[in-house]
Amino acid sequence: MSTSDELYRGEAVPVGNFAFDARVAGVFDDMLERSIPFYREQQSMAQRLAAKFWVPGSAVYDLGCSTGTTLVNLASVLPDATRLVGLDSSEPMLDRARRRVADAGCGERVTLARADLNDRLDPAMIRDGGLVTLFWTLQFIRPLRRDALVSWIYDGMVEDGALIVTEKILTDNSDMNRFFIDLYYDYKRDNGYSEEEIARKREALENTLVPYRTSENVELLRRNGFEIVETFFQWFNFAGYLCIKKPTALRRASA
Repeated sequence: MSTSDELYRGEAVPVGNFAFDARVAGVFDDMLERSIPFYREQQSMAQRLAAKFWVPGSAVYDLGCSTGTTLVNLASVLPDATRLVGLDSSEPMLDRARRRVADAGCGERVTLARADLNDRLDPAMIRDGGLVTLFWTLQFIRPLRRDALVSWIYDGMVEDGALIVTEKILTDNSDMNRFFIDLYYDYKRDNGYSEEEIARKREALENTLVPYRTSENVELLRRNGFEIVETFFQWFNFAGYLCIKKPTALRRASA
């Protein structure tokens, strides 16, 4: 389904800010595998958390679902979930997600729809959510819209529901932040990206991907309702957060 990510190699490179267009959609799976440290492990951790914290009878939402990988994974570990919904602003991404869902044989349980999380959000678009995933998506939401998005998610979830967030992050110390970024670029070099590709991609993302510090992410999630926010993963400048709407879910998961 996906080809190798060579978007920023050679002369024919995308012009302007990074966008989730057809060119990106065509290589997105490879881009994720080579650009996100421990990508498969984070997906596996999310599946384990989903199996523990999904509220039976509730809906599952993947916001910024891209090519549908997370939705298909969740469908496989939640066989009793009959309503899984993927939202994304990119039609090329949704086209690929539809094919992936069909190939996985879970089309009757999965609904895919176009929605821009940077726009005004219809409360009806998310309801009875017992599990919501937000994977490497919040960082692409304009900072002034992030509170509205998290509040919208919280209001659309059932009690005991869980939100799983993964993000690229900043550190509180500028020198340490630079050190972590350098280690991340080493990771990209190890995965076959050239200095030219790394520099071009960084420039394209500069005004599009705006990461927060962990303290800022935790505060954002808590002030918009989530009673529990815990870091379940961190690799230098990448982190994952588990957020619980009501803490009784912890007692159920450990029973």
